Amino acid sequence: MNIFDFVTQEELDDLPEDPNLAFATFVRHALRRLADRTQELEHEASWNLLEDARHGFMNVVIAAGKRYGIEPFASMEVPRLADFNNNVHRQFRADLDHYMTQLLLDNSIRGKQDSVIIEPKTKDRIRNYLHNLKTCVENATLPEAKKAALLNKLAEFEAELEKRRLSLLAVARVTLEILALPGAVWASAEIAHKLMTNVLQTVHQAKVEEDEARRLPPVMPPAALSPPRTEKPHIQASSSLNDDIPF
Repeated sequence: MNIFDFVTQEELDDLPEDPNLAFATFVRHALRRLADRTQELEHEASWNLLEDARHGFMNVVIAAGKRYGIEPFASMEVPRLADFNNNVHRQFRADLDHYMTQLLLDNSIRGKQDSVIIEPKTKDRIRNYLHNLKTCVENATLPEAKKAALLNKLAEFEAELEKRRLSLLAVARVTLEILALPGAVWASAEIAHKLMTNVLQTVHQAKVEEDEARRLPPVMPPAALSPPRTEKPHIQASSSLNDDIPF
């Protein structure tokens, strides 16, 4: 199996920019495809093809780790086919699960730092601002294609608003799209900018209140991933020492 058996081009294009998030998402796609392929081949009793699929999985995961700089995968080598077997696959999967658990926990912590829970009443207020912003866009002196693109951005923002936590990146994106337009395109630039400012202030206040309630410590970089075990050095008896024993 090659990379496109594990992940589609569309899925590759949609991978997050953050290396840790991208690697975790890539691995999830690959694991799902490997599970589907494994089920097919076990039913067909095609053991050679099953081993090839598992080796291919290890190959693409290590390659992704190298590209994203995720240790220890970035320093791993893909075993030769002649040296690959079911025990190698099982050990790799066990180690991968160990590292993925740490990555996903780190991603969850960062996700909370970069998002905020919006209370229902506050969501209603933001929806009202967005509704009025849509009216401003529809009345703007813009090409129809540009209007459609902006309305689509506002619709995406509304969809983000329905999630349990609102991404601050989603807020930043729609803010840039609106505030980057010259004032001359608006029927009233003052109203459009005021509405966007209201959205920003509302989200900012919610984030301040959430952080104060949680009393978050200063944002620190995530700790390095820890190995699943500490390998004990293999100590061999010195041949010179043995030569000195008089029996």
